[in-house]
Amino acid sequence: MKINMKVFITGGTGCIGQYVTLAAAERGHEVIVLSRTPGKYAPMLGMGNIKIVKGLMTDYSLMAEYAGGCDAVISIALGWGNEPVSMLTNDTLATVNLLEITEKAGVGKFIFTSSTAAMGHNRPDMDETFCNMPLNLYGSTKAAIEAYVLGFSQYFPEAGQEPRKVAIKRNVIRPGYTYATPCFEGGTTQLDPRFRDIADAVVNNKPIRIIKHDGTQFLSAGQIAKAYVSLLESDLNEQVFLALAADYITWERIASIALEEYPQSASEIELEDKGWSSTPMMYGVGKMKRVFGLEFTGEDEIREHVKWNIKMAINKKEGN
Repeated sequence: MKINMKVFITGGTGCIGQYVTLAAAERGHEVIVLSRTPGKYAPMLGMGNIKIVKGLMTDYSLMAEYAGGCDAVISIALGWGNEPVSMLTNDTLATVNLLEITEKAGVGKFIFTSSTAAMGHNRPDMDETFCNMPLNLYGSTKAAIEAYVLGFSQYFPEAGQEPRKVAIKRNVIRPGYTYATPCFEGGTTQLDPRFRDIADAVVNNKPIRIIKHDGTQFLSAGQIAKAYVSLLESDLNEQVFLALAADYITWERIASIALEEYPQSASEIELEDKGWSSTPMMYGVGKMKRVFGLEFTGEDEIREHVKWNIKMAINKKEGN
């Protein structure tokens, strides 16, 4: 039987977070969101069981105040930096501090949002059993936090003392490419401009330039939120879940969908052939299906996101 919880979410108004926040609230959980700009998200407050607090990931006393008394913490926020030390300080250190805050406060569950970037090099049939081999600071940051989250099973003892086990249940979700149609006016979408650029090209009758065979296992923020809620309401501990769609969709197919949705366009797709294989390397998402019964495909959700981007491009063209 589901028990309603009090949940603290960092990054709960971002691309993924907005949908996780709403999904948890719709399930009856009380949600407290840490946000840098809470004033932008007034529509969320209409649900009654959502509270938005202004703050940063490095506001440790504030996070301790609001995480204390909660049943679960979901870490989605990303602290950025352009150099190793700034990435370490703004994201790794901040998240590890939050992890320890939650344990000391007696919070029962901690879910960390990692990324497939932690895994790094593409290898055939990659799944949760593969070792992390990050290729950049972003991936290194995510991999480092994963190691802290999963390895924080006990406190090292002082001389002559037995180690003390932690009580908190710690799990990791690794999203791949996640896109978001905003939940409400002024809501958040992904930073990657490619959906927007395709829509702008179609509406303005410009060539749509795409790399041949380029694509991924796209997942919408609404879909991935179901994985978060399933993990939140489980009793699992020390588990990692890849969160991607089961199918591979190319950017060429997305461009074709845009042309289907705006048939008056005179745009044509121009493919740049970089010699990439037509057979994609796929992430294995079987664990999410085995454990939670969740398996997602991408095209229907992508079509709706393309339609939204076309609408935005038309508004921009018309000066609205």
